[in-house]
Amino acid sequence: MRRVAFVALALVPVAVFAVFFVLPVAGMLERGLWVDGRFEPGAVVDVLARPRTGRVVWFTVWTSATATAVSVALGLPAAYVLHRLSFPGRGLVRALMLVPFVLPTVVVGVAMRELLGESGPLGFLGLDGTPAAIIAGLVFFNVAVVIRTAGVAWEGLDRRPADAAAALGATPRQVLWTVTLPALRPAIVSAASVVFLFCATAFGVVLTLGGVRYASVETEIYLLTTQLLDLPAAAALSLVQLLAVVALLVLAGRLRAVPDPTVRRALAAPARPRASDLPAVLVTAVTLVAVAAPIAGLVLGSVRDDGRWTLAFYRAMTGTGEDVGGGLGDGLFRVPVTEALTNSLRIAVDATWMSLLLGLVVAFVVTRRVRTRTGRTARGALDALFMLPLGVSAVTLGFGFLITLDEPPLDLRSSPLLVPVVQALVALPIVVRTLVPVLGGIDDRQRQAAASLGAGPLRAVLTVDLPVVWRPLLAAAGFCFAVSLGEFGATSFIVRPEVPTLPVVIFRLIGQPGELNYGTAMAASVVLAAVTALVVLLVERVRVPGVGTW
Repeated sequence: MRRVAFVALALVPVAVFAVFFVLPVAGMLERGLWVDGRFEPGAVVDVLARPRTGRVVWFTVWTSATATAVSVALGLPAAYVLHRLSFPGRGLVRALMLVPFVLPTVVVGVAMRELLGESGPLGFLGLDGTPAAIIAGLVFFNVAVVIRTAGVAWEGLDRRPADAAAALGATPRQVLWTVTLPALRPAIVSAASVVFLFCATAFGVVLTLGGVRYASVETEIYLLTTQLLDLPAAAALSLVQLLAVVALLVLAGRLRAVPDPTVRRALAAPARPRASDLPAVLVTAVTLVAVAAPIAGLVLGSVRDDGRWTLAFYRAMTGTGEDVGGGLGDGLFRVPVTEALTNSLRIAVDATWMSLLLGLVVAFVVTRRVRTRTGRTARGALDALFMLPLGVSAVTLGFGFLITLDEPPLDLRSSPLLVPVVQALVALPIVVRTLVPVLGGIDDRQRQAAASLGAGPLRAVLTVDLPVVWRPLLAAAGFCFAVSLGEFGATSFIVRPEVPTLPVVIFRLIGQPGELNYGTAMAASVVLAAVTALVVLLVERVRVPGVGTW
């Protein structure tokens, strides 16, 4: 009876995932494989043989690989300093480093343009509109992933092997290369895999900084879908992207299968910085400046107009923007920024409770002890399945919703829950990866003891699991809320014109001419960044040391 209840519980998230993720993605891919009702895989080959497709794929691969390498090079020293050393304000610096990851990708693009543009502080470098600007934006967005993933592993690393090597005469560099980095290898490679996924599927950053001149696979899917209406080609690229994502997720899953120091949570007290830590501290300082500079430029740009200080852009947030050129149409732009912020907050609340509810069930299922090989295989497959939203194109997901959930009984195009559902799916992997290490670390004998004393399954969860998981659950809620606030790719497809989110309105403001529109976009970006930064700071307050990776 208990096994039946467990299987039934596992089927709930699977059913939700099948309807709101598998079905839309499959519907999008169908456009590429079925032509006029016939299975035509050759159409995919034709699309892949196009010279432009090759250039887009190569551009995606080399920019993602470069951004990943730079993120790891900057993130590892920062992970060590922020998680193993003790200094005043460490928690605040750690939270600030995490802010770029939860910023809306559109805001990241605006901030980088403000920094690297012709009139920006680094405009003399001539990087605006180049691949270097895109890579800088990707690094700015993803370095926090390396810091957090490697930092959490480093936080729980046993110091004794390194101390023993040092006592035997090894230099700090030899200890790093022969003891520390090999122990951190799973976390480093896992972080690099996730960063590469995020870079390869980046949408808002590449679209804002690269325009139509430099296209990645993700933005090419967007252009083929919305501008050229070439759905078979878009579906073919989506299929290629999905296969690449699955391969990388399988690799990441194998890496997570090795013993992970974050699970043991054998935390040591942070040490005071020594002279040998100076290079890592300097790299961390450079990284902090690199992270703070675009944000500072964004704030400065929102209060400066023609060399004068002004709050006009913030006051303009209650309007609908400057009507330049004799009319902007009746689209999403005809909504005040303040109203769009309210929409974003309300949608984020709905997406958070949906993602938490689903993620909690998934984490509970994949951490249960199973004795059979088939059960363990099914559990691993289930864990990998819910990681797919990490790398599947948001454009594919958003457009898939439009073309599959448009008929009764699943005609949800006008439903107010459609956007929260999509954003909940996007945030789901973060919720699962935050909760799984905690639930997996609970000794099952505690639940057995509770059961032997007469506690039912629900009471056992309330008395054994809940006291351990409530803080990670709050942290996951904060991350989910922040991610939902900044989600742009899928939302831009399915959002209703009368209730746009703030990232969508910011993107529209950037695309319209007029100084007031651009300044209002920066002011709105600052407000959105401040809200997400506040959420991240609260998350850091409730974070459990040694827990919380992707």
